[in-house]
Amino acid sequence: MTPATVGIIGGSGFYALLDDAELVQMDTPYGPPSAPVALGRVSGVAVAFLPRHGVDHQFPPHAINYRANLWALREAGASWVIAPCASGSLQADVHVGDFVVCDQYVDRTSGRRDTYFDGPEAIHVSSAEPFSPVLRELLVQGCRELSIPVHDRGTVVVVQGPRFSTRAESRWFGAMGWEVINMTAYPEGHLARELCLGYANISLVTDYDVGLEGMPNVPAVSAQEVAAVFTRNNARVRELLFHVIPRIPSEPDPHSAGALEGARI
Repeated sequence: MTPATVGIIGGSGFYALLDDAELVQMDTPYGPPSAPVALGRVSGVAVAFLPRHGVDHQFPPHAINYRANLWALREAGASWVIAPCASGSLQADVHVGDFVVCDQYVDRTSGRRDTYFDGPEAIHVSSAEPFSPVLRELLVQGCRELSIPVHDRGTVVVVQGPRFSTRAESRWFGAMGWEVINMTAYPEGHLARELCLGYANISLVTDYDVGLEGMPNVPAVSAQEVAAVFTRNNARVRELLFHVIPRIPSEPDPHSAGALEGARI
């Protein structure tokens, strides 16, 4: 198995990336990942691809084995991870079809296995800057060069799922100034950081959540609507990834490589 440099995690509706790939069944100390890891190359760069929800979308957000997925990508050699995911907009200026390259998250999940450090050693990894600035800049620049509408920062609030938000919850999240909402960016991003992987989230806006204030005619989100918009976005996601992957440094991310420094007590 040729070690990968870049890992890609596919979200809802995005189950394949590489046209010529070797499928590798992997196991981890945390159980099997969502699917076999697909290994291939993009412009000469070794890439490992893994569909977050499984090849048949059999794992809902709260049931994904996030620890196994990130571990498998690292075992495949990846030191950088790009993670597109379907998201709802919480703000009127974040439109359906926009890409948001998030710089912060708010965790509203519960009960998820969200650390590799269960003791007896106490390790507390900083989350002040959870996403790789290097990778975020490359993705934003790539979107602009490809004329993809992009927001160069934003906060994603991560809810437990599988249900969508109530109107009261959505109003609260929007009033806090958070831009997008989804069900998978946590603990995925934090686990990547614990493994010292450079990680970036691309939130692909598929809907306006339950409808936004001042937009009374926008219907509440449905799963079918999300899937339909994400499918339309797939070509742009693929184009962006193929544009950016050759530019990713071969050396590890400086922001993430030292994530464990000073974290041990």
